[in-house]
This record gives sequence, structure tokens and C-alpha cells, in this order.
Amino acid sequence: MGGAARNARKSRQQAAAARSVAQARGSKSDRNKIIAVVVAVVVVAALVIGGVLWINSSKNATQDSAIQPGTTSSLGPGVVEKRDGAVVSVGKPGASKTIDLYADFLCPYCAKLQQDFGPRMEKAINDGQLTVRYHMVILLNKNSDPPGYSLDSANAALAAADQQKFTAFHDALFKNQPQEGGRGYDKAQLIKLGQDLGISDPKFAQTVNAGTYDQQLQTAFQQVQNDPKLQQDFGNGQVGFGTPTVAVDGKAVPAQGDWLAKILGG
Repeated sequence: MGGAARNARKSRQQAAAARSVAQARGSKSDRNKIIAVVVAVVVVAALVIGGVLWINSSKNATQDSAIQPGTTSSLGPGVVEKRDGAVVSVGKPGASKTIDLYADFLCPYCAKLQQDFGPRMEKAINDGQLTVRYHMVILLNKNSDPPGYSLDSANAALAAADQQKFTAFHDALFKNQPQEGGRGYDKAQLIKLGQDLGISDPKFAQTVNAGTYDQQLQTAFQQVQNDPKLQQDFGNGQVGFGTPTVAVDGKAVPAQGDWLAKILGG
């Protein structure tokens, strides 16, 4: 074999070797791409599954848990809790100011109002300055899973008022508020809260289980929803009834800034 032939053969061998290396590298690159895609899919799937589990856990956070009674309420001597239909009045006879407070136990804004102003309202009640007429509104009754927590909790609060335990019951429900859209507390848990607050009368549990005040609460909700004096302007042309609503002399007032000081000092 001549030199030219040997060189040509060597060139063909080198070219073939180069193609083999390129193919090997290409195959390795493709494998790496496939592995990367598989890993990405697994990571995304894990994140989705983890997110679903977290959401479900959050939504069901109230299951099998006790509602903590707390120690936030401290009504003093002479304060009267009186249920009148679906409304509970809390105050001393002859208090100089009266407000109506409309709230839903599932409403996060109502819980914020209770957190910010509840202790001050109770102090004003103890000092004989203020009577609060509490209206348990069932605006968000469909917003629990299963639906119905707003109504069940409102009925239980009225049952607690019959036992002179409304304020403590009311404060505990807001302090341990369930997540809107999640599971509320069931009737057994609401009864247990009443018992932990010292209610021993079996009529309380009977009233909670029977939904004794459900119809009164539903009727009252329809009335306040359609009361023009309780309509508020939410901006962007939206006018209607919402929670929380504070009313003086039957008319809604803006619950903004230090609204309580304005009412007490007005």
C-alpha cells in the first residue's frame, strides 16, 4: 500500500472516530436532557402534592381540636348580658352610649376589629359608658367547608347568652377563628367550649344541637341585609351591607381610625 493510500485510510479512520465521539457525546447530552426533564417533572409533582396536602391540612385545622376558652373577657359587677331574639345586649343599665355591632364569626375583618377594639369596648362596658348590642350575622354561612359554620356558631353564641356566658364565648370564637373557606367548628366542639367556660345546664347543648335560634338568625339577616340605614359604600360604586358594621342610632358609621373614641367622646 502506497503512502497516499495509507494517508487516505488514516483520514477515513480519524473521521469515523470523530463521528463516533460526536454521536457518543450527542447521546450523552440527550440522556442528560431526559434526566433533567424527569427530575423537573418529579420536583413539580412533589411541589403540587405538597401544596395540596398543605392546603387540605390548613383547611381542616379545626378538626378534632378544642376551642381554647382564653382569658380575654373580664366583665365586671353590674354588667348585664341579655338576649333579645337574635341580638345580645351587654352593658350596665343607664350606660351613656349604645352601639350596634354586626359581625360574622367567620369574617376575618370582624376578628381584626375584635382584636383591636374588643378590650377597649369591654372596659367601656365595665365603666358604665357603653352598651353593645351584638348582632350575629350569617353573611358567610356558605363560605365554610362544609357550609353552615356561621349559623351554627351564631346559634351557639345565643345559647351561651342564655347562660350568661356570651362575652366569653364570643371572644373565644374570634380568638380561635377558623379559616374562611375551610372547616368550621362542629356542634360538639361548640358545646365543649361552652362547658369549658362553665356552662353545665344541659339546655345549652340541646339548643346548640337543635339549632333552636337558626330561624331567628336567618330572619334577622334578611332584615339587616335590606336595611338602607346599614348600607355602606365600599368604593368603585359598590354599596351594600357587609361585616363588620358599627351602627349608632340605627345608622351605620365608618369603623375607621379610632371610631370608638369618637363615639364615646361624642
